[in-house]
Amino acid sequence: MYKKHTNAHNGYLCFMTAIQQLAIWLKSPAKMVIIPHKNPDGDAMGSSLALNGVLQQLGHTVTVIAPNAYPTFLHWLPGHEAVVYYESTPESANELIDEADFVFTMDFNTLSRIDQMGNHIAMSKAKIVMIDHHQDPENYAHLMFSEPTIGSTCELVYNIIVELNLRKHINEEVASCLYTGILTDTGSFRFPSVTANTHKAVAVLMDCGANHSFIHEQIKDTARPDRLKLLGIALQNMIFLSDLNTAYITLSQDELDACNFQKGDAEGFVNYGLSVAGITMAVIMIEYRNEGVVKLSFRSKGDLPVNVFAKTYFGGGGHINASGGISKRSLAETVAYFVRSLKTFLS
Repeated sequence: MYKKHTNAHNGYLCFMTAIQQLAIWLKSPAKMVIIPHKNPDGDAMGSSLALNGVLQQLGHTVTVIAPNAYPTFLHWLPGHEAVVYYESTPESANELIDEADFVFTMDFNTLSRIDQMGNHIAMSKAKIVMIDHHQDPENYAHLMFSEPTIGSTCELVYNIIVELNLRKHINEEVASCLYTGILTDTGSFRFPSVTANTHKAVAVLMDCGANHSFIHEQIKDTARPDRLKLLGIALQNMIFLSDLNTAYITLSQDELDACNFQKGDAEGFVNYGLSVAGITMAVIMIEYRNEGVVKLSFRSKGDLPVNVFAKTYFGGGGHINASGGISKRSLAETVAYFVRSLKTFLS
């Protein structure tokens, strides 16, 4: 299933060779830091907190440092209460990084995904381990588990745990974290990246105590009324470009403010466009006036590579069917540029 994984110092390592090296590093108690990407989602936090749970059971001193806050619908995850936020306590977070023997970077493969913390990681004396499933990894880690064909970082973490013969350490808490990441990053098992191995892993996680019904309820059924109002606005704003088989949604800062927007409120909105017959690409553009940017999320069906589109026109990237990007134009200008760019891209 795994062909090769890059090692920053020794070229390519096969998956099992990387596993053997990691097993050696994990033998002695050490200080470890685990870092998800900025604006962490279910896969980033699920993989980070799951790995945290296993490493603590092995006797290591572990801290999860998130670049910034993440949506409240993930705050139930086991281990959440001990997460350190870099943006609010950078000095103490940097001390933890400086003292660490190992740094695990989870669900991202370029240090730019963690902003200024990336500079500190680059200067760290710790051994860096990348665990990620995105394309085109940067060459910053001492050991890399990089598998773009897999549906989630949590599924990759599950495979690593099993190959390390640490299956007995997948308790209810670890299983719940891993299930959460797999559920969210596969679009509730709808994306093409889902395989029979994904379902086999999920079956084991359920046997280990992951309560699928409870997890789904925490993620999908805890919305505030304001979030539903925002969804209504988003659906009203949806525009169909039938000749391009595309649907896009816009949300302005004023519309966010009118609904008391909180981080994570627009999660999943972009997928509504793909629910329409004939639509193969869906986009949401959200204005963040204080940051001076419009953030875009792209989704697609089949072999339409929205990651290439995002990278080419919006300085972004991601997966073939799920990517993101940023525009520093106004919202109206971003829409116009998006339409022009899409016509060029598809032609």
